Order: sequence, then structure tokens, then C-alpha cells
Amino acid sequence: MQTVPFGNTGFDTSRLGVGLSEIGSQLKISDQDQATSVLNTALDNGINFLDTSACYGISEELTGVGVSHRRDDYFLATKAGHVALDYDGEAWAYQTVVDSIDRSLRLLKTDHVDLIQLHSCDIDILEKGDVIRALQEAQTAGKTHFIGYSGDNDAAHWAVDSGLFATLQTSYNLVEQRARTSGLLEKATSKGMGTIIKRPIAGGVWGKSRPEAGIDYDGRYNTPYLIRAKAVRALGDITDEPDDDILTALGYTLGDPNANVAIVGTTNPSHMATNVKQIDNDLPIPDSVIAELNRRFEQLDENWTQRT
Repeated sequence: MQTVPFGNTGFDTSRLGVGLSEIGSQLKISDQDQATSVLNTALDNGINFLDTSACYGISEELTGVGVSHRRDDYFLATKAGHVALDYDGEAWAYQTVVDSIDRSLRLLKTDHVDLIQLHSCDIDILEKGDVIRALQEAQTAGKTHFIGYSGDNDAAHWAVDSGLFATLQTSYNLVEQRARTSGLLEKATSKGMGTIIKRPIAGGVWGKSRPEAGIDYDGRYNTPYLIRAKAVRALGDITDEPDDDILTALGYTLGDPNANVAIVGTTNPSHMATNVKQIDNDLPIPDSVIAELNRRFEQLDENWTQRT
């Protein structure tokens, strides 16, 4: 798989990474073999970036059991800040972050991670500084090589402008382009930050936005994305767009030179293998398709801010 420099970290990341939210929330401890299969399928096919979080259910535990014996094969990122599992404490407190980091190391069966990120806290938490200090102390202690921020909108801009973080994880896809139009990704790149793209395929809504697919207004998380995608598609066919809608979505996100690694989650090993195949064999998509998707977003953007 193609790799690119991950900011100024000195690490070359695969363009596709594994997001572990789905594994942590949809699988049970008894599904360890399935989780192990997904993770090893990714690693065996050239993916070298795993992104989890203390609040992604049992993802850290499944990851630790599944691939800790291959620790040298991947860059390991986790997140802290929320109260997770059975922890008794206050979200975004210094001690909560300290304890979260130690628990993550234990569950991941390692003495260090490559990256610890603050997980979508607001500017007031960042300005207070306690949680940043907790990450910095973990870095000094050798528990992590780098510290980063995961979030969107004004807080993401604060994190980039602060110069305190080595990486930025933020939402970016064909129906959520504010990271581009606001200059967030370009600014992060200019500061030497590694960029991690979450929700790069927007929950698969580009395919679901076809007229024959209907629409679901039942309040699910991806419904606002689907509404946006319907509006974009209603402007007409896009010349030279790939037939595969997931390929269009991945191609859009990874077509941005300021996007280092896009994290995609799945609990299905065959889906993981398919994603890898698309990255290896079917990208890039035509620049004209990306330009048209950009034009349509800018035409339709009515407070389409990043969704946290």
C-alpha cells in the first residue's frame, strides 16, 4: 500500500488506517477471533495505522489480545478524556486522563503508544490546560511518542494554532468539507502536523443518496450526512464519476494532499480486504470529479459545519 510522511513525526503512514470504533461497539469479548481477523487482515495487506480510544467500548482490549504480538508492525493511536468503561471520575479532569492512559496501555498490552489524542474537547477545556499537561507528562514518561488533538471546527483550529500538538484528527469527506474550505487541513500541514481523517466515507451515504435508495429520517447519526448527499446528487450526474460509490468517497478524501491517513472501520474482514484493494488498485479518481464535488459543496453549504 502507498505510504506518505505523517507530518513531521518521521513515520510513513499507509493512506488507509483502521478506525476501531465499530469493533469496540459492535463486537463482544466472545467475538475476539473476528476482531483478530479484521486487524490481521489489515496488517497483512499493508495497513500500518490503528486508531482506537478509551471510550470505544472494548476496542482496546480486543486490539491488545489480537495484535499486541505484532506491535512493531503498526503505529498505534488512542484517545483520552471521556469517562470510559467502569471508571468513576469526571470527564476532562487531569486525573481522568492520567488514569485513562494507564488503562489504555494495560488493555493494549504495551508499554507505550505512538500517539495519545485528546478526544473532541471544547476550547475552554483546551485553554484550561490540565488535560494537555496530562498528555505532556505521559510523553515525558515515555508512555507515548506524540500527543495530538481529535476534533472539529473552532476547537480544531485552536489546537492547530497552539503549536502544542503533533497531529490533528478531524472530519473530512465529500459532504463535510469545512476542514478544506476553512483552511484547517492546509494550516495543519503547514505546521508539520500529521493529519488523520475521520469519517472519510461519511457512513457510506453517497451510495445511499441515489434516488432509488430512499431516505431515513429516524434520527440516526448519518442522517444529516445523507440529507447533504441527496442535495449534492440532486444537482445532476458527475462526468467520469466511478461506478463504485465507496471508491468515489475514498478517492475524494484521499485526493486532498493535506490528508495523510483516512481511518475506516469495519467488523468484517472481507470488507477490510476490499477497502485495501480499492486503495491499491483504483485510486486516484479523476481530478475533475473532486473539483465538481468541491464546487457543489461550496454552492450548497448553508452552515454545513463539521459534525462532532
